[in-house]
Amino acid sequence: MSFFGGSSAQKPAVPPPRPPPIPRSGPTIDATTVISLLGVLALLGGAYGTSLKVLPKTTTLKTRVLFIWHAFDALIHFVFEGSFLWNCFFVSYALPTTFSAASRKHPSITLFTPPDVYWLGKEDLLFGANYGTGPFSRLWQEYAKADRRWGGTDLTVVSLEILTVGVAGPLACWICWLLTKDERKGTLKKWFWMSMLATAEIYGGWMTFAPEWLSGSPNLDTSNWMYLWLYLFFFNGLWIVFPVWILWEAYAAMSAAMSQAEMVDLVNYLKKDD
Repeated sequence: MSFFGGSSAQKPAVPPPRPPPIPRSGPTIDATTVISLLGVLALLGGAYGTSLKVLPKTTTLKTRVLFIWHAFDALIHFVFEGSFLWNCFFVSYALPTTFSAASRKHPSITLFTPPDVYWLGKEDLLFGANYGTGPFSRLWQEYAKADRRWGGTDLTVVSLEILTVGVAGPLACWICWLLTKDERKGTLKKWFWMSMLATAEIYGGWMTFAPEWLSGSPNLDTSNWMYLWLYLFFFNGLWIVFPVWILWEAYAAMSAAMSQAEMVDLVNYLKKDD
């Protein structure tokens, strides 16, 4: 009974906070694995199909390969890496008020910021793909089996991806547009922008993995062949091999163009003396 004689209603118990979802672990090849790999192939197929639509039939093989690579590069940046940023900024898990140092041992709680540093200044929230259940969260949970940083908000990785999505993606589209033009025109302009992007891709790869190598690779799992050779080596290696090849081709093209220009200047100089 209450003080005023009425019946006291018991307040409903506050439900305990839901635990964060536990990312899937282990080298099991399941539906998410297959769908993720098919997604990569679908983007590559889209880049190839676009090349058939927009490039002339007389386009050389080199130009077609360059177009497909840059179109694929842009799609990866916008679709996959763009979804990574979405997870980092908009997918979160609210920590319970009883969160303590012991709670950090939960298998899905991995803090990638230094002590007393919080992503977006939010002390009570964790962000990243590890805390989502959507298809793109699952995709990054899959890749995070090989590199745990992609399941959370590693400051270096996120900072690089903001530039990758916001700058490298549009630049790759711009290069694709240049490649649809007459191959004999604007040669130096095309190779200049391709060199810029290739250099940025190589630098981004270095800054992604150098901190790991210098600290003993605490976030990389190389114990399974699929994680090591497919996820880490092959997929990241593409963004080293193609940019290096592009820089080599750019050097050759620019050197040839400059030699031709020097020859023209020499001929004009000799004519002037006559």
